[in-house]
Amino acid sequence: MAAPLTDQEKRKQISIRGIVGVENVAELKKGFNRHLHFTLVKDRNVATPRDYYFALAHTVRDHLVGRWIRTQQFYYETDPKRVYYLSLEFYMGRTLQNTMINLGLQNACDEAIYQLGLDMEDLEEMEEDAGLGNGGLGRLAACFLDSMATLGLAAYGYGIRYEYGIFNQKIKNGWQVEEADDWLRHGNPWEKARPEYMLPVHFYGRVEESKEEAKWVDTQVVLAMPYDTPIPGYMNNTVNTMRLWSARAPNDFNLMDFNVGDYIQAVLDRNLAENISRVLYPNDNFFEGKELRLKQEYFVVAATLQDIIRRFKNSKKGSSGPVSFASFPEKVAIQLNDTHPAMAIPELMRVFVDIEKLDWDTAWAITKRTFAYTNHTVLPEALERWPIGLLETLLPRHLQIIYKINQGHLDEISALFPEDMDRIRRMSLIEEDGGKRVNMAHLCIVGSHAVNGVAEIHSNIIKTDVFRDFSELEPEKFQNKTNGITPRRWLLLCNPGLAELIAEAIGEEYVKDLSQLQKLNELVDDDTFIRDVSKVKQDNKEKFSQYLEKEYMVEINPSSMFDVHVKRIHEYKRQLLNCLHIVTMYNRIRKNPKAPFVPRTVIIGGKAAPGYHMAKMIIKLITAVGEVVNKDPVVGSKLKVIYLENYRVSLAEKVIPATDLSEQISTAGTEASGTGNMKFMLNGALTIGTMDGANVEMAEEAGEENMFIFGMRVEDVAEMDVQGYDAMPYYQKIPELKHAIDQINSGFFCPKQPELFKDVTNMLFNHDRFKVFADYEDYITCQEKVNQLYQNPREWTKMVIKNIAASGKFSSDRTITDYATEVWGVEPTDLKIPPPNEPREALDETARALREK
Repeated sequence: MAAPLTDQEKRKQISIRGIVGVENVAELKKGFNRHLHFTLVKDRNVATPRDYYFALAHTVRDHLVGRWIRTQQFYYETDPKRVYYLSLEFYMGRTLQNTMINLGLQNACDEAIYQLGLDMEDLEEMEEDAGLGNGGLGRLAACFLDSMATLGLAAYGYGIRYEYGIFNQKIKNGWQVEEADDWLRHGNPWEKARPEYMLPVHFYGRVEESKEEAKWVDTQVVLAMPYDTPIPGYMNNTVNTMRLWSARAPNDFNLMDFNVGDYIQAVLDRNLAENISRVLYPNDNFFEGKELRLKQEYFVVAATLQDIIRRFKNSKKGSSGPVSFASFPEKVAIQLNDTHPAMAIPELMRVFVDIEKLDWDTAWAITKRTFAYTNHTVLPEALERWPIGLLETLLPRHLQIIYKINQGHLDEISALFPEDMDRIRRMSLIEEDGGKRVNMAHLCIVGSHAVNGVAEIHSNIIKTDVFRDFSELEPEKFQNKTNGITPRRWLLLCNPGLAELIAEAIGEEYVKDLSQLQKLNELVDDDTFIRDVSKVKQDNKEKFSQYLEKEYMVEINPSSMFDVHVKRIHEYKRQLLNCLHIVTMYNRIRKNPKAPFVPRTVIIGGKAAPGYHMAKMIIKLITAVGEVVNKDPVVGSKLKVIYLENYRVSLAEKVIPATDLSEQISTAGTEASGTGNMKFMLNGALTIGTMDGANVEMAEEAGEENMFIFGMRVEDVAEMDVQGYDAMPYYQKIPELKHAIDQINSGFFCPKQPELFKDVTNMLFNHDRFKVFADYEDYITCQEKVNQLYQNPREWTKMVIKNIAASGKFSSDRTITDYATEVWGVEPTDLKIPPPNEPREALDETARALREK
């Protein structure tokens, strides 16, 4: 039996991690043993750690199910406007701990597992990450689902249930090697298959036209099978749904071949249909115009729109008689997460015009009022442009519809600007240069009533540059919605020590209202609080040091500054600039080993798209530099370089709470927002960064003096683009930069292959779009300021507290509240749905209360 709790422990436990009641713990143990026995068919003699994880996952899921069903009943009763978030990526990570926190079960589960003689952390480590995303865009979608449930919105996430998520990254001899992420091989306890809602999706075929109508015929059918995952809100009994589609071949798929006797081949060919949901494309900020990718994009929107329309028709009001689509935009809001689900616009038009027999103008007015579009990037290589030929083959009816949408759009433009052929060409949905293509961003803008960027600076660039013509035409359509992160996962779950410390200082309300962190400003000079914040950080560093030593066999100095740069590997994110700083620090130590030096552990991590040669070379360079630095006895524990292998959500949860310095150093005007920057800020790291993306707003909130800001601003970059950027003068003028580049060029970091990094240096000199040398000097100077402050732990921690206090704006709850009120026309509510153990009347009462509101 566990030792009785002290008063202090009891006080700690009646906290943001939930209450430990004796009956609660007993019930959880009973559920655990029941699932081990009945679900997993094991006893304690033969059960593996994974069996224990599954038994716990099923036990926790039992607590979700009643609330999940209740929530759907509640939505049926109240018939609210529903929000549909369409995304090709949902980077969910692990589910177990997040669910325990949102249901207030964490402490009770900890106690139950302890009493069963098991280790909770070991069980949590058994769970596979659901890596159904590449980076920021997919993780944002996951944070948004958490916030939508917490704010009581009737919201649904729709995407693809990829059989293989983002690849597992191995680093072998310093090179990235990709391995398939078979995340479903042991099963997924969090999803529920719904074969009864399977839907057909059509491809190929041709269009038959008569005077009355167009018919899309002779198509190939693929079935979309839904898998539902519960999305619990924080302590409000709301459980929303993420529905992911999996491709299935219909039973008669290719069995016409049966007639010629090749039954076996016909059955094997079913794989062709099912390949649609096989694998996530591992590209971040890069468009790959492959037929399979377009199939994925259409597959998810065709299945989703059928589902949305079914739900609209079956609503309480709809079920009482014939349905009118006039009210569709009052009941349905669809958010397009970037252009990947853009085919939803012509697909909804096809359904309205061809199937529901609405006239074109009515259908178009409804469609525009239903959709809203979020843009996530200004990089030209990331904007989707699909070749006409591919659309004509795969989706012939949709191409006709896009042409018709474009015709109406261009008629409007030419009526307003009859002489301006150039503008008409620029604003067309169809681009003629270099082969005819459909510009999907233009389609999204024309087919939506709201368009937003994801940070103030990014939204301004969209308006004044990328989509300037559109914004001049309809300025009211363009908005900003600065990204946010969920404080449940990115503080309570990953940094319980800090979360508890804050709760003791200002109460627990901040978990649902992060702006309350401002109250911490009153404690900036409080010695006890400064000491406690510092201790939490040190504890996190010790813990992460142990993890690194175990995983990488490198001795870590836990009192060194943890300088962390984790994100996708991309030239615009400038991991190369960081690498040049490492080389510069190394050279300084070598030159003067006795000089005082602030010890650093530089941690860089992230995946490179498999086809992105330069990104892979950058990884190889960082690992090669690390190899030399880490083995040099002169350097000792002053400087260590770690390349974090296979960076993913569950690893982010370990490294972010242990970080001292967060690197956010993209070229100004290239990072749309960033959300890693917010996670570090909330977890007590200081930021070194450019005035780019959400860094700008972080500096507004915390004060520029509380961040380490360096480098060119957007206008400086624009000016340099006009004049033409020349790397050579920087190389010639800055001795430390010249020294570092010469070392890389001469093979100092790779003596066996001295030519290895020629591609990297050649790019830096001759075609560096992101101007690494131009910001080098300012970056190095800024890093000196970091060192100075780090030597004064009290002042460093005071700045940390100011940053945490200023991070309230960057909650995804705030972002979603802005979307809800300014784009979707719905109101967040703090109304609690009655839990499953209360009678049905309580549900009806709450529904009545909401209607009266």
